[in-house]
Amino acid sequence: MHAFEVLGDPVRRRALEMLGGGERAAGEIVEVMQGEFAISQAAVSQHLKVLRDHGFASVRIHGARRIYALDAHPLREVDAWLDPFRRFWEPKLDALAKEIAR
Repeated sequence: MHAFEVLGDPVRRRALEMLGGGERAAGEIVEVMQGEFAISQAAVSQHLKVLRDHGFASVRIHGARRIYALDAHPLREVDAWLDPFRRFWEPKLDALAKEIAR
């Protein structure tokens, strides 16, 4: 599965957003996902497995809990892939920033 396929799913993107704020227990991730996406614990577990299998997240065991953390390496690869395209939007963002500053 390509990185963009992993990131293409809104549940996985949301999990990565959560992990971007720091480590999270699996139960906490499941609770948020069930509330936002109305999916089962098993479905959330499958999404977390995809993130682990493709290097976007790591997991460690702490007692009875599984603690997930973001692994930014695959995101750096996505960022590098996007780099040649930045020339299309950076001037517009710069212009917007100048307009907002006025």
